[in-house]
Amino acid sequence: MKEEPRRVEKPWGYELIWAHTPQYVGKVLFIRAGESLSLQYHEVKDETLYLLDGEMRFWAGPSEDALQEVPLRAGDAFRVPPRTLHRMEATTDCRVLEASTPHLDDVVRVRDRYGRAPS
Repeated sequence: MKEEPRRVEKPWGYELIWAHTPQYVGKVLFIRAGESLSLQYHEVKDETLYLLDGEMRFWAGPSEDALQEVPLRAGDAFRVPPRTLHRMEATTDCRVLEASTPHLDDVVRVRDRYGRAPS
């Protein structure tokens, strides 16, 4: 039996989890223009992001004072190793394909504009 993608509402848009196996998770993030995800990192989760549509600003680095901004456009990809601080902010409506290790709950929030408590 094939599983249907699971839609998870987020304050910045929503995500569709289309695969969750013991080896990986596949999801598509739909981020509304002007919205952003938390400044966050993962203890063990390793993810690769591929921008399908839109434009965004992406920050990544080992610490808050070492974050580097990288503009991303459709077709660009970025790997986020464990313990890398990162944040995405959509300039236009965006669709992001995320393939990662299967650790869905491994999110440590540092800052969040939607009032979700830091982890």
